[in-house]
Order: sequence, then C-alpha cells, then structure tokens
Amino acid sequence: MSTSKRMLRGSAAAAVAVAALIGLGAGSAQAAGWPPLQPGAHLYTGTDGSGAVTTVDLGDLGTCHTLAAPVRSVQVADGSASVVLYPGRGCAGAVPWGTGSLAQSNTPWTMLSYRVVPA
Repeated sequence: MSTSKRMLRGSAAAAVAVAALIGLGAGSAQAAGWPPLQPGAHLYTGTDGSGAVTTVDLGDLGTCHTLAAPVRSVQVADGSASVVLYPGRGCAGAVPWGTGSLAQSNTPWTMLSYRVVPA
C-alpha cells in the first residue's frame, strides 16, 4: 500500500473518530439537561441551564447589572462579547468569574451581578 493511501485511510479513520466523539459529547450535554445552545447570552438560576432564565443584552458593554435572583449557570454564544459574573451585588466581590464568547457552564458559586465585556 502506498504512503498516500495509508495517510488517506488514517485521516478518514481520524475524522470518523472525531465525529463519533462529538456525537457522544453532544448527547451527554443534552442528557445533563442543558437547553439547546442559542445565540446570545443566558443566565440560569439553577445548575446545568435549569431554573429561571435572564437574557443578557450583549450590546450593553461595561454596565453593571444586579440580578433579581442569584444565578448558578450560564450559556454564551457570541463572537464578540463575554460575560463577567460577580458574587456580590453591584459587581462587587473578591473573585469575579468570566465566560468567554462561547460557553456553557455552571458557575463555581452563586452569582449576584454581571457586566458584558468585549471577548
């Protein structure tokens, strides 16, 4: 078998393996209860995207927003903005936590406020 045929078969096998892993990962995320990823940013009062949802205005850069209810999870799907969450009201607290511009995560602790920042 020539080297180019071996490389082609190896590449095809790798592509199949990656597709299978992506499929398994997507299935696991759905099984965990996360809502489907959608454009924008959403904060949830429960873990794994459960509970009441707050939709974040990603165009409102830098403004501090105090939440009506504490949040425990976040989804962000935007190419230019991310969300920084704070454990205290008024964007206070010793350790803020940032998301990045593509995120689906539980927060390390309860968050009470946030601001949108450029990604």
